[in-house]
Amino acid sequence: MRAAAILGLGSSLRDLKPFQTEAGIEWIIGLPAEPAAADVVLIFGGDGTIHRHLTPIVKLGLPVLIVPAGSGNDFARALGLRKVKDSVAAWRQFVRNRGNVKTSDLGTITPLQSSDGSALRDALQRSAPDLRYFSCAAGCGLDTEIARLANRLPRWLRARGGYALSLPAALAGFGAFPAKVLLPQPASPNEFVIHRSEPSVLVVCANTPVYGGGMRVAPQARMDDGKLDICHVTDLNRFKLFCLFPTVYFGRHLAMHAVEYYQAARLRLETEMPREVYADGEYVCQTPVEIEVAPAALRVIVP
Repeated sequence: MRAAAILGLGSSLRDLKPFQTEAGIEWIIGLPAEPAAADVVLIFGGDGTIHRHLTPIVKLGLPVLIVPAGSGNDFARALGLRKVKDSVAAWRQFVRNRGNVKTSDLGTITPLQSSDGSALRDALQRSAPDLRYFSCAAGCGLDTEIARLANRLPRWLRARGGYALSLPAALAGFGAFPAKVLLPQPASPNEFVIHRSEPSVLVVCANTPVYGGGMRVAPQARMDDGKLDICHVTDLNRFKLFCLFPTVYFGRHLAMHAVEYYQAARLRLETEMPREVYADGEYVCQTPVEIEVAPAALRVIVP
């Protein structure tokens, strides 16, 4: 068997040693160029590392084992891989019989051209692909500002509550923004109608129950149901917004009147002015965008 290892920031060959106890395995460092070059891929890193490699990994179609070694490990957590020892156990089971592989949905983001072409220009300037996969969640609004500030923190600090630490600074200069969520008509999937149009604080499209270092923004989300869970928070004053975020870690925010929670396989998000869209803690593009589920897009090794 040939195994390819992707070593994210802060990982090294030393981290491979617990996985190299099995005989008869040829190891490759880096992503293989074609499916025939490897039988399995191990990713040592967090959500950002996974995000940056998702497109080529989906194209390869190989089973993937996540080793939680990043500042944010929400996708690994959603798969039941909370610690490195969980990944080691899953790896040994895979080597024995390869029976612990299942499929997981992913999300996709496609930038759309606005009336003045600004979103398209932005995508081209930043060399963004036409379509970007995400594993955990994609969002626009306050959570993108928090992610932007958290990404500036030292890696060790991001891993110890970077999102929570960045919240006060994000709130200081943040205000609700006009946003439209459009859903496809059941009879005409390529025709979209406005589902909601009002000042918003954030719109998150989630594939996993947790993101942002353990926030249960979509506590009912499943990774194999062919749907994204949408959490849309409308206008709140700063005090109520500050009180809202601690409840997100327990999934209790769904009871608030300003929170709408529903499922969709596809939607479009438009804003009055172009706003940044982040996914898995990484910048992707600006609105307007189309966000869609990619059912069973990734083969994952689980405990």
